[in-house]
Amino acid sequence: EDQTEQVVAETTEQPKKDVKGTYVSIHSSGFRDFLLKPEILRAIVDCGFEHPSEVQHECIPQAVLGMDILCQAKSGMGKTAVFVLATLQQLEPTENVPYVLVMCHTRELAFQISKEYERFCKYMPTIKVAVFFGGLPIQKDEEVLKTTTPHIIVGTPGRVLALIRNKKLNLKNLKHFILDECDKMLEQLDMRRDVQEIFRNTPHGKQVMMFSATLSKEIRPVCKKFMQDPMEVYVDDETKLTLHGLQQHYVKLKENEKNKKLFELLDVLEFNQVVIFVKSVQRCMALAQLLTEQNFPAIGIHRGMVQEERLSRYQQFKD
Repeated sequence: EDQTEQVVAETTEQPKKDVKGTYVSIHSSGFRDFLLKPEILRAIVDCGFEHPSEVQHECIPQAVLGMDILCQAKSGMGKTAVFVLATLQQLEPTENVPYVLVMCHTRELAFQISKEYERFCKYMPTIKVAVFFGGLPIQKDEEVLKTTTPHIIVGTPGRVLALIRNKKLNLKNLKHFILDECDKMLEQLDMRRDVQEIFRNTPHGKQVMMFSATLSKEIRPVCKKFMQDPMEVYVDDETKLTLHGLQQHYVKLKENEKNKKLFELLDVLEFNQVVIFVKSVQRCMALAQLLTEQNFPAIGIHRGMVQEERLSRYQQFKD
């Protein structure tokens, strides 16, 4: 099915891809057109992807050539696959040192991105991926760096910086520096300082890519300070709230009607998996128990859990 999306390039002195105000249709040109390695294409097929999304079509051809990228596109448009595929395509590990560093602002997102790398490098057995974030003992991370020396590191700035300061993580051979949800990290001054210090510990000649669903005009110049003549892709403001292929409905109910309506919906809707968001830990625990009692196997994840338990439950849900 054709995917149509509007992409607007900001006008500055640098030459940009001319996508301002035009509608670009993506036809059946598949991932093969990007001339990716056969082992990457095999993994893409296994994941069930057929056609690149608009943002992938715009960014991947330049990203695989090592160009700096600053990209804003909505959630669900496949931004993660842009940097995962582009870095795996360029990765030719000659020694056991970190070549790729991906940073994001939450532990859960770091975990999710590391899983994406594992999915796409399924047929690249020599590639090693590690994820580092706070909330777990730093000694475990130090042990991983010492024994396996990953080629790809995904993590949160605080933990990555701690490993650098402890002299356990050396980034002198780094080739790719990526920030996902970059505005979240660069708007918070303490996190921005961490990112800047990490950046100073990397070589000058590397590829820098930054992605976000929201990228204000104020934060764009901050992002570009890390880059050299980046290709910029911005989604037009009018389309920000539209996600193709997603339907949204709402039902107005009294508090005491919620459970009954939820079970009615679960009975009539066809689904594989469902995520239900609630507003409190108590509601999360009560609803998970209630669903299980009604023969809807459910698992709850909330802030009262330690990090290991959250990740374990997240993995159970995925599996």
